[in-house]
Amino acid sequence: MKLRDSRRLTGPNILWPRASAVIDVALEHGGDVEELVHAWRTHARRMLDAVGWGDEQLAHRRFASGVSLALSAPIDALYAATEVNEYAFEAAAAEIAGEPAPDFDQAAETLRRTIDEERNPAVLAMQAAAREHGAAFLWDDDHVSVGMGKGSVSWPANEVPDPETVDWGAVHSIPVALVTGTNGKTTTVRLLAAMARAAGLEPGISSTDGCWVAGEEVGEGDYSGPGGARLVLRDRRVEVGILETARGGMLRRGLGVDHADVAIITNVAEDHLGEWGIHDLDELTETKFIVEKGTRRLVLNADDAKLRARPDRVGVRKVWFSRDDDPEIVAANVETGGETAVVDGDELVIIGREGRISVARLDEVPMTLGGAAVHNVQNALGAICVARRLGLQVAAIRRGLREFDSSSEENPGRLNLFELGGAQAIVDFAHNPHGVEALLKTALALPAKRRLILVGQAGDRDDESIRDLPRMVWRARPDRVILKELGKYLRGREPGEVPDLMADELRRLGAPGEAIGRADSELAAVEQALHWAREGDLLLLIAHEERQTILEYMAKLRDVGWSPGKALPARDDG
Repeated sequence: MKLRDSRRLTGPNILWPRASAVIDVALEHGGDVEELVHAWRTHARRMLDAVGWGDEQLAHRRFASGVSLALSAPIDALYAATEVNEYAFEAAAAEIAGEPAPDFDQAAETLRRTIDEERNPAVLAMQAAAREHGAAFLWDDDHVSVGMGKGSVSWPANEVPDPETVDWGAVHSIPVALVTGTNGKTTTVRLLAAMARAAGLEPGISSTDGCWVAGEEVGEGDYSGPGGARLVLRDRRVEVGILETARGGMLRRGLGVDHADVAIITNVAEDHLGEWGIHDLDELTETKFIVEKGTRRLVLNADDAKLRARPDRVGVRKVWFSRDDDPEIVAANVETGGETAVVDGDELVIIGREGRISVARLDEVPMTLGGAAVHNVQNALGAICVARRLGLQVAAIRRGLREFDSSSEENPGRLNLFELGGAQAIVDFAHNPHGVEALLKTALALPAKRRLILVGQAGDRDDESIRDLPRMVWRARPDRVILKELGKYLRGREPGEVPDLMADELRRLGAPGEAIGRADSELAAVEQALHWAREGDLLLLIAHEERQTILEYMAKLRDVGWSPGKALPARDDG
């Protein structure tokens, strides 16, 4: 057995809705999970009693290659709690191996001292006061706050005041939505923000592409974890919080908030399997449903089999949306006093006890490309359901749908369509099979004389998984496929090895040699695609390493009026 990771879980998580310390243990050669758990529980309970944490609880979760072992602890001493947990594992491993255990008395004395050095009673006092006043409480290593957004008050973690000095009458929450799923999260967050602005509200959004408030980027980079949630919800300009809540953040740290007004799961598909104890689609589904522990209203995609199969949880109302006007889905919502969103002909429709409300026609919603982008139709339906539960009126939702343009400026890297002198190019960040499949369906639904697809794959997949991508691509029968090298994502492979595998699979499937192109970089692949293009063609350009540079170049081509057959202008990056 081997300890793979030891960390803090600062919010509701896959094990339980408690702050805790957790370790992930890999068990090799069919190691006995029950033996380890029993021994760990014995040693952990003994140490918890010794350090004065007798009321804290223990939990474990089995997964394909091992087990997670967690113990709860006060939030002001979670680093020390990880050391308590590591001691319990070390003692359990020694017992199982028949080796001497670490000295208990010495370890207990050291751990008590470590706990005393970390403790911050003022933080616990403010947490208790917030609970007493029914106020939101957010904390991390640097700051503590009560309330949310425009109703929040924050302090440095080492300067938390006496709760009696707080004007609790001025402390309040704001509407908050959590957005998770395998694909569509960032687009849904941005669309919801557009709807909120249409309602005259100032949204704060956290996402994989940063945190934004009032048109200002307040956090750069991937902020789809609890850190992004706290950053946005402590900004006093924010009137509604829209928080992308990704798998990685939930598994590493848990949710960033204990309560949200609504959460949405857009879909569940294979992605990042093998990380953080998640090895199959069922475990990934369980991960997405962590958001269920932070809300009483859960918006779900009825077109997703894994979401449909999930059993109900007591106290959580499910709200379904679907591309089909399915009577069963409609009834499931209406009978509980709720609403659903479906596609009725060419319209996005809300259905509730008051009947049907037409929100917008598909040809009025740019992100759906007139309905061709089926995955964005689903994103729009889900956003409608979430917006209604945030209190937004139909007029604002309609305006947001009509005004939100899935362009490189408003929704970079997500189905960005460029008109290039009679040809069309779509740039997208699709990075898993589900996302690529959705793009291929969109490409096939759009009229085109010829179609080109640019793809690449990271080297950390096995050979069969790498071959799966060209198989999927060739089912669309494109006129040309360009295979790109992803130099930053070789991950143990030799240069050219991944494109070689994909090219071999395409040839095995019957693709003629002249239909297969190769490029040593994304930019070189894009330029090759543009040289190939003719009027009436559709180029599907999947970008990863150099997405922003590619988007800027495509915008330049559009702005200068470039058309197929003309010389390509120089890129601004040289």
